[in-house]
Amino acid sequence: MPSQKNQQQLEVLKASVSKAKSLAIVDFAGTTVNDQVQLRREIKRAGGEFIVTKNTLINLALGKDQLKESLQGMTALVLSFADEVAALKPLFKFHEDNEKLTIKQGMLDDKVLSADEVENLSKLPGKKELIATLISRLQGPAYALVNVLKAGQRDLVYVLQAIAKKQDSGASETIAVTEPAAQTASAA
Repeated sequence: MPSQKNQQQLEVLKASVSKAKSLAIVDFAGTTVNDQVQLRREIKRAGGEFIVTKNTLINLALGKDQLKESLQGMTALVLSFADEVAALKPLFKFHEDNEKLTIKQGMLDDKVLSADEVENLSKLPGKKELIATLISRLQGPAYALVNVLKAGQRDLVYVLQAIAKKQDSGASETIAVTEPAAQTASAA
């Protein structure tokens, strides 16, 4: 018979898994407590959660034995709540920097992902990056339209400046030409 503590952990885990947009199963053997604290902090900052619990509880929370083959050894669950890739980015950055974690499998919606598919998913741009790209693309034509509308006024200003410079330089040439003639006339 399961203990009351395990039942409570299972309920909390089921609630977290149901809210997650994606998840990854990770073998964290070889990591230190400081590594785990750092990783947990980075994942939380990205809108996810790093959970270390019993493999049987993870299996029961996920249901249907979907990821049972990867629930061996020291297993942690990385859940992404903000968007599908947000928590996976710091996970893979940590993996690349320290080479201590092993990504086993993952899930997106109800589809089981291999380690390579989880890595490919982590390389996609996040929701915030996609929104920023969309906004910049939408603003591009508006900026172009404003420049076209201002072009007539701007060109008029450039023409007037050129005329003014030409008149200023023409007047100084005229003065320069008349002065030597006046000097030669007075000398004679």
